[in-house]
Amino acid sequence: MKLLTVDTSTNVCSIALSDGSRFVAEYLFSPGKKAAARLVPAIRELLADAGLPIAELDGFGVAFGPGSFTGIRVGLATVKGLALASGKPAVGFSSLAMLAQNLPWAAHPVCALFDARKGEVYAGIYRCRELPEPLVAVRAVPPAELVDGICEPTIFVGDGAVRYRALIAERLGDLAIFAPESANTPRASAGAQLALAAFAQGDIPPLPLLNPVYHRLSEAEVARLAAS
Repeated sequence: MKLLTVDTSTNVCSIALSDGSRFVAEYLFSPGKKAAARLVPAIRELLADAGLPIAELDGFGVAFGPGSFTGIRVGLATVKGLALASGKPAVGFSSLAMLAQNLPWAAHPVCALFDARKGEVYAGIYRCRELPEPLVAVRAVPPAELVDGICEPTIFVGDGAVRYRALIAERLGDLAIFAPESANTPRASAGAQLALAAFAQGDIPPLPLLNPVYHRLSEAEVARLAAS
């Protein structure tokens, strides 16, 4: 299955082209505030470099969150547009599960963390075998509250683990294991494995139901609730 996978959930965007279990190409770039302007040209460049017309793709995968609200919307809108135009299916997957997939067959549970700002992290805890299996549901939580609920050796990965490393290490001591720096960046190539599994299981939603999963209210939603 020729699959194009997109992740725009953090400040490092990535796109990957795979053919079954074989990875063909992957681009990573920092879009700043121009993800919407840079994503489609990057996809065109990747496909051109691989010599593959978009019509020959069999499907698409995309990270649906959590992460940057704007980034997630850009990635989903782009993939849904490409899927609609090409008539090919698209599946979504958790951005944090994709991050945890950087550590397959880990000896301990993996706590994938994105910095959610406002003193919180987006957190998901997984048992990582060939694919990550959720142990604790994804949520937005203060890092101190998160680590106070951990009582076994756990591997921390992601920019949230980097930002709150001192707090995590102080509270957990030897129970805290930190992933190598190279594992802290989510990659579309890891997400492609999750997307391929979703296709294999027939977990293919109608395009209108492929939506963001933020795990936290936006500032606009908070303001509306406060005003009501």
